[in-house]
Amino acid sequence: MSDPLRPPSSSETLEMRPISSSPAGTNDIAEDIEDDEPKGSNNDRRALVRLASSFFLFGLINNVLYVIILSAALDLVPPSTPKGIIAFCNIAPALVVKVGWPYVLKGRIRYAKRVIGCCLLSVLGMIVVAFSDALSMRLLGISLASFSSGLGELTFLQLSTTYAPPSIAGHSVGYFASGTGAAGLVGAFLWWELRSLGVRVGVGLSSVLPFVIPLTFYFLLPPNSAFLPSSSYDDDDSAYPITSTLPYTPLPTDDDVAEEEGGVPAGPKRVSLSPNDKLQLVKPLLMKYMLPLFCVYLFEYTINQGIAPTLLYPVPSPDKYSFLSKFIHSVRDYYPLWQLVYQTTVFFSRSSISMGLPPLPARLLSLPSIVQCLILLSLAYESAVGFYSDDSEGLSIITVFLLVSLEGICGGLAYVNVFYRINQERPDPNAANDVERTRQEREFKIGSIGFADSSGILLASLVAVPTEVRLCRAQIRRGKLLCHGL
Repeated sequence: MSDPLRPPSSSETLEMRPISSSPAGTNDIAEDIEDDEPKGSNNDRRALVRLASSFFLFGLINNVLYVIILSAALDLVPPSTPKGIIAFCNIAPALVVKVGWPYVLKGRIRYAKRVIGCCLLSVLGMIVVAFSDALSMRLLGISLASFSSGLGELTFLQLSTTYAPPSIAGHSVGYFASGTGAAGLVGAFLWWELRSLGVRVGVGLSSVLPFVIPLTFYFLLPPNSAFLPSSSYDDDDSAYPITSTLPYTPLPTDDDVAEEEGGVPAGPKRVSLSPNDKLQLVKPLLMKYMLPLFCVYLFEYTINQGIAPTLLYPVPSPDKYSFLSKFIHSVRDYYPLWQLVYQTTVFFSRSSISMGLPPLPARLLSLPSIVQCLILLSLAYESAVGFYSDDSEGLSIITVFLLVSLEGICGGLAYVNVFYRINQERPDPNAANDVERTRQEREFKIGSIGFADSSGILLASLVAVPTEVRLCRAQIRRGKLLCHGL
């Protein structure tokens, strides 16, 4: 949220000190602060911890309802209804938001209003799901929650660009990505614990989770003024519009007269990106950021929804496979196992930057999608033909375990690195002296990327159905009947 920064005297300018361009953990950044501001280092360290905690919670809570709904799919629709309709309603509204919202609305983003709106919409959606028995109403509730989740992800990624210097902005993105990764594990665990209470009580209890977001926004998230006035930062690859050559400019608060989303521009300087401005901004992003992210998610969710359900093997014998037999007690245990492995590795890979690991170089952003394609082909071959003989299920299970782990790593790395790199891009030199325009350009660019992953997931949901059917038929032709009837 935008709080006013301390205005300097007329002779003051921001003096920037270079630090490493690689993302640092909280302690690393705080140590940089301590060198310059020994008296304020404790406050700066606390501010960084609050920032990291806030964006982690934003990612966790914003995505956890999506996971809960997918985990509860079997309980939300009648047995005769295809479960894919849940996945469709859970992703399509979010895709619509990510495709349309950055382009339709204009002017300054009012983050407080968005946060409150997302919270109320999520709560309403979950209540409709919980207290409606009609399928149409439940699908409506899922769609409302999906719309809110898509808008929330867009909002928090854009919010990260309001923090400076770039190391702080990258810090925010890293922890948000980590939170979204944790949502997969937390959501699956929560529904495992709540499902015994039934849909009405279990989903109803889940509807209180969105209230964490406005509480975090108002009471935990530090203002962007917590970093600029007291500490001097800059990166060699600075993406922040305010440089050492420009006088310090305070950011307006929500109460200031400013241009509002979808409204009429107001204030002393009216800045609004035109449709042509946005088109020119998005063109360079298509091949560099959007295509790699789209491909990773297309391959990833085709694996999860179309191939993983067919990666079935006989139940391991305790005498021959004592370790595997502790986890797999029936053929139905394989699919949840692959999902657990996938979600765990996604969490760790999405947390790579927040753990202090260096980001992928910009030239290697397409690498995860290439590896993901090879994983898809390998798992499809294992499902249809098999790498090993039918009596070597132990080797097959270990191979699939490793490939699914690598799948999660690729997906998580693609997500966090694409958004980190777009967050760190330099502003247009022609607009660098226009702080408000540069700010809106950065918000738009990171917001425009989001539809790539959602469109990849949506397309994968369409590709996955025939993929699963054909792989199962291929198994039956070679005498492997485990997928039949599941």
